[in-house]
Amino acid sequence: MNETDVLKILEGVGAVITNSHIVYTSGKHGSAYINKDALYPHTKKTSILCRTIAKHYEGDDIEAVIAPAVGGVILATWTAYHLSEYTGRDVLCTYADKATINGEDDFVIKRGYDKIVANKNVLVVEDLLTTGGSVRKVVVAVRKTGGRVVGAGVLCNRGGVTHTDICDVPRLVVLANIKMDAWDEKDCPLCKQGVPINTSIGHGKAFLARKQE
Repeated sequence: MNETDVLKILEGVGAVITNSHIVYTSGKHGSAYINKDALYPHTKKTSILCRTIAKHYEGDDIEAVIAPAVGGVILATWTAYHLSEYTGRDVLCTYADKATINGEDDFVIKRGYDKIVANKNVLVVEDLLTTGGSVRKVVVAVRKTGGRVVGAGVLCNRGGVTHTDICDVPRLVVLANIKMDAWDEKDCPLCKQGVPINTSIGHGKAFLARKQE
């Protein structure tokens, strides 16, 4: 499966949004968005994409797959499933929970999953990369448990993130690279033009709520 095939799947489920005013997780603004939540109800298509990620890593002796919660959990489950099929052994699925540590947003591995990834070859999966922050935090969390991060697999890279940006993981597999402009609020041309912020997707609703406080 090539990048065009991946984009066709995403466009087919309405996951590619353009000509809007979006607030991203990073706080930056932009005009386009990949709504991964539009993909997840389509289990067959989600499975196909995760199978593609798994195929890239079938020879890397992956023992566990982990993702940042929430959406990444679905990807981790399907990717681990397909790796199990490819390798003929049980590849485990885990995830990291969001947490606030010292006033900062972070991810922690709990629920006993820290014991699962400890001393194992681990693949980190995620749906979107903008700054790589979530994946980076999960990589750090895995390494704290003693897990060995073999690589990362991502559906879409919209921020030009490289493997060095996510703690020098050995490999970064990206199914589709999509260039999207992202501006700080003070530099956002859409804000200056008075274009309404999309509150249905992204973090627009929370952004407007903070502005009203």
